[in-house]
Amino acid sequence: MNKENPKTSKPNIFNRFLDRSITTREVIFLLATVFCLSPLISPPIALLMGLVIAQFIGHPYLHLNHKATHILLQVSVVGLGFGMNVTSAMAAGKEGIVFTIVSIIGTLIIGYFMGKFLKIDKKSSYLISAGTAICGGSAIAAVSPVIKAEEKQISVALGTIFILNSVALFVFPVIGHAMKLSQTQFGLWSAIAIHDTSSVVGAASKYGAKALEVATTVKLARALWIIPVAFLSTFLFKNKDSKVKVPWFIGLFILAIIANTYIPFIQNYGHYLTGIAKAGLTLTLFLIGCGLNRKLLSSVGFRPLLQGVVLWVMISAAALWAVTSFAG
Repeated sequence: MNKENPKTSKPNIFNRFLDRSITTREVIFLLATVFCLSPLISPPIALLMGLVIAQFIGHPYLHLNHKATHILLQVSVVGLGFGMNVTSAMAAGKEGIVFTIVSIIGTLIIGYFMGKFLKIDKKSSYLISAGTAICGGSAIAAVSPVIKAEEKQISVALGTIFILNSVALFVFPVIGHAMKLSQTQFGLWSAIAIHDTSSVVGAASKYGAKALEVATTVKLARALWIIPVAFLSTFLFKNKDSKVKVPWFIGLFILAIIANTYIPFIQNYGHYLTGIAKAGLTLTLFLIGCGLNRKLLSSVGFRPLLQGVVLWVMISAAALWAVTSFAG
């Protein structure tokens, strides 16, 4: 009697992959993903495509979305460093430092009193304020474990920030052109007033190369404030045993700028890396849009959204006045 060979009785990984059935939802999502990597799709259009899929089709890999956007954003930001110069980056960072300090402190203070006035729970209010003050979802992700926020509180804060990010990506370039802002002014304004790095880069890249350089540098300098704010959070919420995560990708971004400035080989090929990075950020915005489904939007609630809107309008107006008054 012939015994079946156990090595051939089980299909290998490749065969299992070929035999796997794929849904129409997955096909649409994967085609849109590939389309977003082409130069035909701009960041705002990618975000809009993601929103349409979230509302009418559904994200087939929603459980992987947060981790994917987090990693893709960080890698793409590092890639942008290969298109920048140390001298201009330092000048941009220096010009934005005063705006950064004043706006972060002011936003956190106003957010605290707004949360009390609107009777929003303390942790949700604090996460919305931190996300508005520093760098959106990255700040919320860094601060939430420090203050031991619950999943519902994190979802409310992220939902609020992502909704406003989506609006900013479309509105800011229109306002910038209407007010005839220079590229430096727009770069500073978007870095201060738009929450997430992905939306900052998306808006600035549509405005111009100089705006993109200023916006990215100032935004990442601003992101470094995650560290002191996270340490402050441990005392405000009396969780001194919590660990603060340092945003490692900012260090790699700085190394990329240094390499592009002083290593001729990198200078010759850096534009390829920045092109890949911009495509990665466009894809990031698509995935963020795909995550804004009805469940997330409905979980936000009116009062947290109101706090987010008021804080955002205040910081946007103040930053716009500052850059038009003092920045060239």
